[in-house]
Amino acid sequence: MSNKPAAPGQNNSHTLWGGRFSEATDAFVQRFTASVSFDQRMYRQDIRGSIAHARMLQQAGILTDDECTAIVDGLLGIQTDIEAGNFTWSVALEDVHMNIESELTKRIGLTGKKLHTGRSRNDQVATDIRLYVRDEIDVIATELTRLQSALLDIAEREADTIMPGFTHLQTAQPITFGHHLLAWFEMLDRDYSRLLDCRKRLNKSPLGAAALAGTSYPINRHFTAEQLGFDAPTRNSLDSVSDRDFAIELAACGSLIMTHLSRFSEELILWTSAQFDFIDLPDRFCTGSSIMPQKKNPDVPELVRGKSGRVTGHLIALLMLMKSQPLAYNKDNQEDKEPLFDLIDTLRDCLKAYGDMVPAIKPKKENMYLAAKKGYATATDLADYLVKKGLAFRDAHEIVGKSVAYGIQQKKDLSELSLSELQQFSDIIGDDVFAVLSLEGSVQARDHIGGTAPNQVRAAVATCRTLIAAR
Repeated sequence: MSNKPAAPGQNNSHTLWGGRFSEATDAFVQRFTASVSFDQRMYRQDIRGSIAHARMLQQAGILTDDECTAIVDGLLGIQTDIEAGNFTWSVALEDVHMNIESELTKRIGLTGKKLHTGRSRNDQVATDIRLYVRDEIDVIATELTRLQSALLDIAEREADTIMPGFTHLQTAQPITFGHHLLAWFEMLDRDYSRLLDCRKRLNKSPLGAAALAGTSYPINRHFTAEQLGFDAPTRNSLDSVSDRDFAIELAACGSLIMTHLSRFSEELILWTSAQFDFIDLPDRFCTGSSIMPQKKNPDVPELVRGKSGRVTGHLIALLMLMKSQPLAYNKDNQEDKEPLFDLIDTLRDCLKAYGDMVPAIKPKKENMYLAAKKGYATATDLADYLVKKGLAFRDAHEIVGKSVAYGIQQKKDLSELSLSELQQFSDIIGDDVFAVLSLEGSVQARDHIGGTAPNQVRAAVATCRTLIAAR
């Protein structure tokens, strides 16, 4: 592009805003300030917003019926060409909005120039981003539901499969594998709820706020809000064009989702290791080593664990972007899109990977069971047994502690100690203690809402399926 000054009124820029300028934008500045390379992904939302705006202008008598029809048909034709790969994006036209409007004017002439009446790129981009985020929240919510459904299927199937439960990564008490997976379900259910809250708050239409103060044209903001599926127009024009809270809120929701997936990943990585050997992941979700032929690496969980930092980083970037901006719109806001788009892509990909991988998890039941027998997992059950026989809990706690110390010395689990060995610590222990000390007895005893008993796991699965069906 030439930097030769143009005569007044003869700006040689291809922009649609250059009337006030006497020389073309510097070539580097043009590239530096353009966003079309990444915001073109919002073309559907931009066209939807423009069609709603055109129909509102028609209703207000600002456009004739024929002009509105020409604009709508022209915009739909442009969308068809974009989706067919027959559209050329121009950096000189800066962004998705100007590219589409310029092409519309080429196709339908002067009428295309009337489309921007009563709006600004400020409220246009604010509308597009809200539409885009709303669409993506719906996709992410669907992927969350798919993953949750997969967890319920496995939880029901493995309601009786016993494994060790951990605190501090030390064996604590026996639980069922189904119960463990239902804990993952609950984490994702909170994520789903937060997404719905985020969607509800963003679902207000900024269209009609114009640059910052509204417009003098007789527009109908309720009409465009309804056309675009928003609950209502936004209430304040200044806030409408400068607000990016919804993007930050999605990033916060996404960071929590990724934190949860990262925690799941850590457990899957541990469980597939030779030291745990609790589960098997199919080969299609793993890779090998270039030097060690025996290796089967859980790359999908590892990558998801790593990508959690990427999404949380985008949350911090968006917060820093907005922290010092005065009202109303500033060019800084262009920097919201790349972190927003990347965090959305990352969320979708990670949830898809998990939605595909989780149903293929194969528990190694025998290994889980043997691991649960280590670490004196039923010690609390013995303490509870003694309390039910009349001892105070603290006294029972001390007796069991001595029993465990003896078991460690003898290299025996509590369930392997003889009655006489147990009775040396308390003479109120009887033959019925062995039912309490078994892994099966331990999990069956936790028979209440939220407990690990198999019938409670199955009941919880049924409840959760009802919740999902009601979405």
